[in-house]
Amino acid sequence: MIQNLDLKKLDQRDPAELAKLQSAVQDVGFLTVSNTGLDSDRIRQVIGAYRAFFHLPETEKNQVDMAATGSNRGWGASQSEQVDPEANPDLKEVFDCGYEVPAGNRYHDADLSVYAPNLWPDNPPEFRSTIQAYYSDACAVAMRVLRVIAAALGRDANSFDSGFDTPMALLRGNYYPQRPSWAGDRDFGIGAHTDYGCLTLLATDGTAGLEVFMPDQSWERVEAAPGTFVINFGEMLEFWTAGQVKATLHRVVGDAHERLSVPLFFNPSYDTNVAPPDSGETIRAGEHLTQRFNETYVHLQAAS
Repeated sequence: MIQNLDLKKLDQRDPAELAKLQSAVQDVGFLTVSNTGLDSDRIRQVIGAYRAFFHLPETEKNQVDMAATGSNRGWGASQSEQVDPEANPDLKEVFDCGYEVPAGNRYHDADLSVYAPNLWPDNPPEFRSTIQAYYSDACAVAMRVLRVIAAALGRDANSFDSGFDTPMALLRGNYYPQRPSWAGDRDFGIGAHTDYGCLTLLATDGTAGLEVFMPDQSWERVEAAPGTFVINFGEMLEFWTAGQVKATLHRVVGDAHERLSVPLFFNPSYDTNVAPPDSGETIRAGEHLTQRFNETYVHLQAAS
């Protein structure tokens, strides 16, 4: 069962809500959360901005094509990503933007692809301002979620904070068109995968499509109306908590309906060590993320 939790109650350390959260992160690796301060009107505005962009002619979208960048900033065409090496490239379009490193920051001149400059389209006119404002607010919500997870696991609530001073946080718009009639059993909107990073905060347009691989080995659809968020966890957080938090397989097959979703992949700073505590190992967050991006993006597969 996928739990629906109230972030305001979690912020207040409600014991029953924390117990539900502990079960969700350890047993399933997916949950939904409401009462975040980002309401349905705000999410519809953000989804609308992405929809307007994805419906532009391809000639316009090509002006911010990430395939020309050597990084994951800008637009990615259908079949530009392959998350499951056993499946065909994914049948979705994406638009990615990330953290803009300020002058004076230790990573500002480091030439790291995870901190690459953003690419912004000229149209729709309000796109950049809408997405940048949402990026900032979604990162704040994601940090709140990490703090309540730390509390639920019996840690200091701020134990993750120092690892996020320059987050490799990536905001994405996913556009899943109608599943084409020619699609076969190796064709997915996005193939089965676990996320690579720390925590994913997903807003959706309310259209069903996301499926989660449950502990009983079944695929369960998870739905969330605009203003309710789906949260899941990536490989880094599973390492970082020595398996106390579960990274879970999920996928989108696609059907006769167009679908948009907006995941924020909230990841720590490049040099953060996400190895299990007291293991004596070093797993640098940025090196792990860069390797996984190089395995996934078709234009980076060819370059690596």
